[in-house]
Amino acid sequence: MEFGSAQEAEAAFYAAFQMSDLEGMMLIWDDHEAVCIHPFGERIEGKSAISQSWQAIFAHEVQLRFTLSDSWVFSGDSHAIHLVRENISVEESDGGKTMVVLATNAYRRVGDGWRMILHHASPAPADSNVAPVGRMH
Repeated sequence: MEFGSAQEAEAAFYAAFQMSDLEGMMLIWDDHEAVCIHPFGERIEGKSAISQSWQAIFAHEVQLRFTLSDSWVFSGDSHAIHLVRENISVEESDGGKTMVVLATNAYRRVGDGWRMILHHASPAPADSNVAPVGRMH
């Protein structure tokens, strides 16, 4: 599958994340150079190790819904970096809750398409008064 833009790759990333779709998730990642850092996690390098990490995440039967906000995009001919606020709704058997995660997603043009080379996610500070991503110094 080819993603015609970094935005298309990002949309596919969050769709696969919401659906716990490992196959769809791994279509987005670059085959040669990729790094993933889950909240509170270590740096995971390489597509195989990243696949194992997503498989473990998707094994939990938790329904997630993402709404992205405060996006800031840096893009060029061969690379794009997206800074986003992931507003995540978690539906569990005892009700639901919402959490905010700050993420950096980086993409590289590979041939005629775009692939993810980095996903780095960190929980937003508890006070949630984090400056919107688009207003950084």
